Amino acid sequence: MKSPRAPFHWFPIVIYNGFCNSHVSVYESGVTATHDSGRLGPGRWVAGLKRTRLVLAAAVLAFGALWALGAIAAGPALAGFALVAAAVVVATAKVDTAPARLPRDEPSAARLGDPVIEAVLAAVPDPVVALDHRGDVVALNARAAAIAPALRPGESVSLGLRVPEVLEAIRHARTSDTLQRAEFFQRVPLDRWYEAIATPISGAGFNPGLVLLAFHDLTPLRRVEEIRADFVANASHELRTPLAALSGFIDTLRGSARDDAAARERFLAIMQAQADRMARLIDDLLSLSRIELNAHLRPDKAVDLAAIVRQVADALQTLARDREVEVKTIGISDRLVVLGDRDELIRVFENLVENALKYAASGKRVEIVLSLGEGPDSKSEARVGVRDHGPGIAPEHLPRLTERFYRVDVSESRAQGGTGLGLALVKHILNRHGGRLTIDSVPGQGATFTVHLPLADAAARGRS
Repeated sequence: MKSPRAPFHWFPIVIYNGFCNSHVSVYESGVTATHDSGRLGPGRWVAGLKRTRLVLAAAVLAFGALWALGAIAAGPALAGFALVAAAVVVATAKVDTAPARLPRDEPSAARLGDPVIEAVLAAVPDPVVALDHRGDVVALNARAAAIAPALRPGESVSLGLRVPEVLEAIRHARTSDTLQRAEFFQRVPLDRWYEAIATPISGAGFNPGLVLLAFHDLTPLRRVEEIRADFVANASHELRTPLAALSGFIDTLRGSARDDAAARERFLAIMQAQADRMARLIDDLLSLSRIELNAHLRPDKAVDLAAIVRQVADALQTLARDREVEVKTIGISDRLVVLGDRDELIRVFENLVENALKYAASGKRVEIVLSLGEGPDSKSEARVGVRDHGPGIAPEHLPRLTERFYRVDVSESRAQGGTGLGLALVKHILNRHGGRLTIDSVPGQGATFTVHLPLADAAARGRS
């Protein structure tokens, strides 16, 4: 006798719950059918039946077992199987049989430490900085680090480069996708002019938002402009006197002194002196221009300062004898090695010793003192003092002695063949060498001009 059949009211609830859910899963078979409201074509029905054949076979076995055990009648078993089969096939047929197309690989944003970007920047001869879409530094070459030492990879460019014109050019280049230029002036450590060029990099294979910031050094061009202005303003004034003298003597020799041999010889000697004065003036101006053009390039050759001083003292012994002045070199006899340009340093000490012989000959003694000391930055330095025992210099003149064409006594300077550029040359040469000139004088007790230059090891540590 068959066991009584269970009531049928529970089965519709199970089926109802299955249709209310958005998906039907059979975990044992690992198949999932996802609800889709899209249109179902014949191909999708066939593909759905293939994918759910295991599920349908399991449903057949389940309902057949329930019917065989007498749990449900044949009619309800067939109806239940039909509903389950329909639900499974509809759900699985709505799933697209083709796998979703993966997005194409697109260039990723510029990343810190990108070896390709770093290699490219290292090969560029100009200072260059690579910036990402946020304005952060991705990479920079050594030349850019020398210009803006505060720039750090991974940090915003505005933290290391506080130049509003350049930052505005970067923003404009990024928003407009066009090249932008900006000029700026830098005072530390030396006066320099630069043009910043912000170029957005776009296109296939390039990182989106990448901006290259290049710097072009305009200093040589600006130096030339300043030198030209100085030449016109000052040199023309200094040249006017000897040119006027030459013109006057030429007219005299053509006129009343045409047949006067004695006057002719006297006038020719004066004309020669005036021509020599103009030659010295032009030579000093050209020397000054060359030094200023290279003011930002520090010399890197080791030279012995003591040997240079001794060479200058020996070379000026003839002038010292003519002026009846004794030149003595005292102090350190060992090598004083500095990083410098030998010819320029010889020019420095020639100017200082010549000035002492010409303008302080009344003291009858000039001393060149070599010593070691400590500079304002607590680094070791070599000191060379040129001391005379002449009339000295009034305090009001001391701050202006290194200005171009400045003279304490104009007539005396011209009588001695001075151009007014000697101490200006000394100052600019020492600036290029990282040194300085100090002047001490007491009227009636002479003057001391002291050259301060960093020793070679101290200069090397300062650059590192």
